[in-house]
Amino acid sequence: MSLHHAFHFEHRFAVRPEDIDRLGHVNNVVYVQWVQDVATAHWRAAAREDHLANVLWVLARHEIDYKVSAMPGDQIIARTWVSEPDGIRYPRHVELFRAADEKLLARSLTLWCPVDAKTLKLLRPPPEGLQEGFYAPPVRS
Repeated sequence: MSLHHAFHFEHRFAVRPEDIDRLGHVNNVVYVQWVQDVATAHWRAAAREDHLANVLWVLARHEIDYKVSAMPGDQIIARTWVSEPDGIRYPRHVELFRAADEKLLARSLTLWCPVDAKTLKLLRPPPEGLQEGFYAPPVRS
């Protein structure tokens, strides 16, 4: 499946007072937490119930490019999607925007690997249908 078919998930939230550092803007470590938070929210929205119960994710690699500082009072839009897996590595893209003007604040690429929730071992090969929800919104009854 190609990237342009990926299901783009959006998560909105506000900068919290505790996100601000001594320089008066959001601390860079907070952006990393936001990347994880939106990844988790996307997984919960996209995954089948059996995968939610049986699959965890471990982060194998993280890259982030900081563009513009988020400031106190900013509302944030986090957009994420998963591109085509490479073996058991699932590349996740995250873009963080300031809601007021949709200015790009940061861009991230992370590589995630599925882990068995009981054994905590890498799932090789990944379970059948694991990535389905990443390419189309899930249908739940």
